Amino acid sequence: MLVAVAAFAQETPNGKFSVDANYFYGNIIPHRKSIQHLITQHPVGIMIGFNRKTFGDERWQSGYNYPDYGFSFHYQDMRNETLGEMFGLYGHYNFYFLKRRLMFRVGQGVAYNTNPYDRDTNFRNYAYGMHLMPSTYFMLNYTKPDLWKNVGVQAGLTFIHHSNASMKAPNTSTNTLAVNVGLNYTFGRSEEYRYISENDTIKYSEPIKFNFAFKGGVNESDIIGSGQYPYYALSVYADKRWSRKSAFQFGAEVFWPEYLREHIRFKSIAYPEENVDGDTDYRKVGVFIGHELFINSLSIEAQAGYYVYAPFDTTGMLYQRIGAKYYISDKIFSTIGLKTHGAKAEVMEMGVGIRL
Repeated sequence: MLVAVAAFAQETPNGKFSVDANYFYGNIIPHRKSIQHLITQHPVGIMIGFNRKTFGDERWQSGYNYPDYGFSFHYQDMRNETLGEMFGLYGHYNFYFLKRRLMFRVGQGVAYNTNPYDRDTNFRNYAYGMHLMPSTYFMLNYTKPDLWKNVGVQAGLTFIHHSNASMKAPNTSTNTLAVNVGLNYTFGRSEEYRYISENDTIKYSEPIKFNFAFKGGVNESDIIGSGQYPYYALSVYADKRWSRKSAFQFGAEVFWPEYLREHIRFKSIAYPEENVDGDTDYRKVGVFIGHELFINSLSIEAQAGYYVYAPFDTTGMLYQRIGAKYYISDKIFSTIGLKTHGAKAEVMEMGVGIRL
């Protein structure tokens, strides 16, 4: 039996849209020795977000305490001439806790760097090998809306990650941890914008589903100038969804990292003392476990894997993946994710799949 209860607990109506602007000041975390010479001052910047509020019109919204979704713009002055400046555009979700006073934002998008590595003009920039790159940020804010009319305040912490995802060397990346303070403004209050609560008494589950996904990308080895090559992966895995929000995964996958084939050939010629066989198989096979968090048509994946076949080991036997899936239909999905070995990114994967 399914019981849905609509409750109008708000004393005043809300607005459907809001905007917020934050100023931040922070530090670049020295996660690698190769970028320590680039950390000379405290980076500063602004983050502007445009948000669309949810009120429970769809079941997933009340399950996640009525999150916002929208897009945000970011500017960051790295305060170092070698690193240059950053401009970013992101899609984001805002999740709320503690009576909607604590807001946690997750943003994923693309950033533009004004001064990447150049062999002749900027050879010291080992952080970024190209202008355009994937970027992720997290923001944890205490927020107080409507402090004066529709204007509110917010303050907290922001973490920003900029990385080439090994699409081009060099790729040591930067991580910025900053404090932020800002204002928010709510638009267009209306009686129809009140939170609708829902109580679902049915325990949700699905039978085991089987997934097939083909992914691709472009990457380069750590040797600067070695060239960009295509990367392919085929994943086959089962998942068991035990609630509306969560599913566990187990599967296997085959990797074709073309950059590694060229890297093996290079090592066999350039470093004969290492006794590398130029015909060593560059392909890898891994097994993994994972978790999928369902939001609406979008879901977030986190996976941890182990190579059971890797004749040429340059990364270690463990790997990880964090990414997102978008369900085009009940069975067809697209996927994007970052495959890493610890703190070192290997490739940004994009692909399509089927869930049966």
